[in-house]
Amino acid sequence: MSKPKGFEKPIGVKDYLPHAVSKLRHIERSVLECMHRWGYDQIMTPTMEYYDTVGVASATSDQKLFKLLNQRGTTIVLRSDMTAPIARVVGSLLKEQPFPLRLSYHGNVFRAFEEDAGREAEFFQTGVELVGDPSPEADAEIIALAIASLQAAGVRSFKIAFGHVGFLNGLFQETLPGREAEQEALKACLLQRDHVGYRHILRSLDMDESQRAELEGILRLRGGQEVCEQAMQLSGSDGARAAIRHLCEIWDVLEAYGVQEHVLIDLTMIGDFSYYTGMTFEGYASNLGFPVCSGGRYDNLLAQFGRPAAATGFALKTTRILEVVEEEPAAAGKTLIVYAPAARGQALASAERLRGEGRVVVTEMAADPELAAELRKAAAAGSVFSHRGTEYGEMIVFGEGGRV
Repeated sequence: MSKPKGFEKPIGVKDYLPHAVSKLRHIERSVLECMHRWGYDQIMTPTMEYYDTVGVASATSDQKLFKLLNQRGTTIVLRSDMTAPIARVVGSLLKEQPFPLRLSYHGNVFRAFEEDAGREAEFFQTGVELVGDPSPEADAEIIALAIASLQAAGVRSFKIAFGHVGFLNGLFQETLPGREAEQEALKACLLQRDHVGYRHILRSLDMDESQRAELEGILRLRGGQEVCEQAMQLSGSDGARAAIRHLCEIWDVLEAYGVQEHVLIDLTMIGDFSYYTGMTFEGYASNLGFPVCSGGRYDNLLAQFGRPAAATGFALKTTRILEVVEEEPAAAGKTLIVYAPAARGQALASAERLRGEGRVVVTEMAADPELAAELRKAAAAGSVFSHRGTEYGEMIVFGEGGRV
């Protein structure tokens, strides 16, 4: 392998130039402020975690983990999600805090993919965890907050689809008892939204034709509360029926929030992490084929960190949202202060005062009077002018005798 050039970077990571960073930070601040208004307090966890604790609990397969060895030979991973590290903190530093806990976060996570997969190895997430509340009210709160967060981020048109892993597990166990390999193959197709592959596997299975029709029929179970009634008739499994009742209760709460126009029930939803135990959901923005948020209930994860508790949460895929939101409102233009050498003190004091007022100020010494005159002429020609590749909305000049 040839040595990489100085300007190259590893596949799957990217540079964010000032304009993109400004947009990303605007999204992050708006979303975290929204979460704060809902009672969620921000937490920060380290980028590196032990493989034997958080790495194993993350439910990210070993092939997708970035692993390192420290100087003692202990395996460390770059965090692949934020949920497992927060579960570690809840079971340790916050173990005396009573439930429920409402925590928010923003951070970068890492996933190792095949180099030709075209996927990001590092990306940003902003999300919340609601720990210690097993109720449908908590699940509905998480979905309603995801909707509010997408709106705060500037995503104008989106839809959230939610389901329950218990429905599919119960239905598959009822129709394909003891056939775990076939069940997992069908789930893998549903996870990838590969309905063609799902139908192909169904047709290859040795099973009763009526059961085959039932399993194919779940692909059409998308919509409002009427979907729950249809699903109740589809399965006699206690687990599947309990899952449907839970979804119906979530829907009732979402109606009370007044957000039902943004949601639909999708009983093929299973979530992309193995630690999900109940409700799962994904949010899709118009004109973007990938989900911009996802989440669900994970009631077994906290037990791995010594504090068993029900939990639910979601994450916005902040870097994907960059692709769909409009530009943030333009901030007040920058101010350029140009000064002669003898007026340096006055000019820099003026810059400090304006920055204290929240203005963005750039200073430049102009020993050449002709340059100052040229800049004054450019500033007078319009409300915005350009100097050295930067646009300014105002210019202040300090000459030998003070402010001009």
